[in-house]
Amino acid sequence: MTFENFQLDPGDDRWEAVPLVRKLARLLRDIGMTTEGHPGLNPDLRYGLSSCRWNANTQAEEAFERLKPKGIILSGSPASVCEEGSPRAPQVLFDSGLPILGICYGQQVMSQQLGGEVRPGHETGEGGEFGRAYLTVAEDCALFDGLWKTGERHQVWMSHGDKVTQFAPGFRIVATSDGAPFAVIADEKRKYYGTQFHPEVAHTPDGGKLLANFVRHVCGLAGDWTMAEFRKTKIEEIRAQVGDGKVICGLSGGVDSAVAAVLIHEAIGDQLTCVFVDHGLMRMNEAEQVVTLFRDHYNIPLVHVNAEEMFLGGLEGETDPEKKRKFIGGAFIDLFEAEAKKIGGADFLAQGTLYPDVIESVSFTGGPSVTIKSHHNVGGLPERMKMKLVEPLRELFKDEVRALGRELGLPEAFVGRHPFPGPGLAIRCPGEITRDKLEILRKADVIYLEEIRNAGLYDTIWQAFAVLLPVQTVGVMGDARTYDFVCALRAVTSTDGMTADYFPFDHEFLGRTANRIINEVKGINRVVYDVTSKPPGTIEWE
Repeated sequence: MTFENFQLDPGDDRWEAVPLVRKLARLLRDIGMTTEGHPGLNPDLRYGLSSCRWNANTQAEEAFERLKPKGIILSGSPASVCEEGSPRAPQVLFDSGLPILGICYGQQVMSQQLGGEVRPGHETGEGGEFGRAYLTVAEDCALFDGLWKTGERHQVWMSHGDKVTQFAPGFRIVATSDGAPFAVIADEKRKYYGTQFHPEVAHTPDGGKLLANFVRHVCGLAGDWTMAEFRKTKIEEIRAQVGDGKVICGLSGGVDSAVAAVLIHEAIGDQLTCVFVDHGLMRMNEAEQVVTLFRDHYNIPLVHVNAEEMFLGGLEGETDPEKKRKFIGGAFIDLFEAEAKKIGGADFLAQGTLYPDVIESVSFTGGPSVTIKSHHNVGGLPERMKMKLVEPLRELFKDEVRALGRELGLPEAFVGRHPFPGPGLAIRCPGEITRDKLEILRKADVIYLEEIRNAGLYDTIWQAFAVLLPVQTVGVMGDARTYDFVCALRAVTSTDGMTADYFPFDHEFLGRTANRIINEVKGINRVVYDVTSKPPGTIEWE
């Protein structure tokens, strides 16, 4: 099976809105496995993650025949097995003789279809089971090889209202928890396994190892997905897609677009022209750094467009964050279209779109997700444009992009930079944007990052930046009254940007940094530190 959730093809980015599926996909890549849409060394190493709304007679079966997988994973789902019309796995999966792992809803639907029983928790009088739980290993099985032993207790993460009350013939209970007497079930003869808990989430510490045991020990797969092979595969894909066509690549100044540009240049050489749009929303001296990197180090044709007047003029008076993002995205497109005409036309527009960008931007009727925030590089191109999109990083997370950048030989000083959003300082300046406010923000940001580097913390922190709030407060400086802006400092730890926690600076660091910003930056008289995690907040403020 494949990622064909909601009766969609893998190429339809709406499947990416399913949180549990995306977490499972990421974890499989972490243990060296490729997935459909994620190229790897062995094209046979394809996983099926199926949830939510299977169409047993069409999409899923077609995908199964096309992909010829070596193993099947039935993922979690927001649905209830007990509800009429809830999803079922196509019978062809059980007739295939392939190993199957059912996770949460996957375990329940497998049990139900194979002759077991699933009941809502409220009917049993026991309720559901949510959050951290501890299971006890009752018997050995292949999932536990070299990892868990009989009698041991291990922490896992549960999230289910229904529960298996009777397992199907051929299965045995190999682990239990207080709220799930069938926490792990196994039919070793058929190589069927079911976990009521979620191994794909970080709160199940051994989850990745359990999945590795399934895909390697049970399915017999090698786990040889590498970034080097991703690079090779993507270069071949880019050449096949582009052919003899011309490509323009929109550079934002961040790591993502830079890595995309270098990868595409390696694939098609001078067929690529990079367009760096200086929208007046960059950090201090950042435009010069980008131009130097691409012109001097990579000798990639580069068009530097100074569009500060256009962007700042269009943003004047605008305070709505979504409208800011939409305007910036539209203005980028307009400029790329104009620059394409200047170079004699282009067939493709390349972007550094990442997987989290797509996830946060996508919502659709009936799905379990909502639009968190629109990303300027998600959503396709206007119909008037004749160009097609090239997005070689669309399946990757931020840390994987950095790994690819190192694979491509980009300087560490550039690859290791903290993420910087395409809309730039526009989304770090809530409320109305002015040149004066941007200048104040740049100066504060430079001091903050300088203090972080001086403390040796830059590479420990995933992302750090200053935010200029649309709030003014009363202060006193030199016996005079001030009424200046508040600066918020943000620093988070993360792996892929999907979840994050604030960095625990000591008070000495915060006091020293705040003192420098207030003393050295005219226009700020108060500094605060943001201690919000993601979720419930986002990393950026807008």
